[in-house]
Amino acid sequence: MIAPFAAALAALAPWPASATPPAEASPEAATAVVRHYYAAVEARDYRAAWRLWHGRSTLAQLRAGYADTAHVRVTPLPPFVAEGAAGSVYCEVRVRVDAALRDGRRQHYAGSFTLRRVNDVDGATAAQRSWHIIGAKLRPVA
Repeated sequence: MIAPFAAALAALAPWPASATPPAEASPEAATAVVRHYYAAVEARDYRAAWRLWHGRSTLAQLRAGYADTAHVRVTPLPPFVAEGAAGSVYCEVRVRVDAALRDGRRQHYAGSFTLRRVNDVDGATAAQRSWHIIGAKLRPVA
């Protein structure tokens, strides 16, 4: 069975190469991070997926959460809105996640990812100014 944490992470396509990347602080850029996360999971590049998280689990936990997953697809659900708070910007990206397990069963989840980045202020590093996933809330749906 896919853990709800893992299920939320699995099916996003990468940002289209032909498209203009969204502005770094925009909600679209945060949504692109969720897409990249699921693209990495689909490619079994768990290290790349894990790096998009900010301290929520270990690489081994992430890998184990997807052990029974054959394929995963994510659909972000607009609107995408970012809000500032105390030197940071937060964005909630609502999603639907569809997963196919290795045994042929299908699982469906709905919920959201919360992302954070530091505002463009003096002294902030490039890593701090990048969106990172800080949480996911997913629940099974029919």
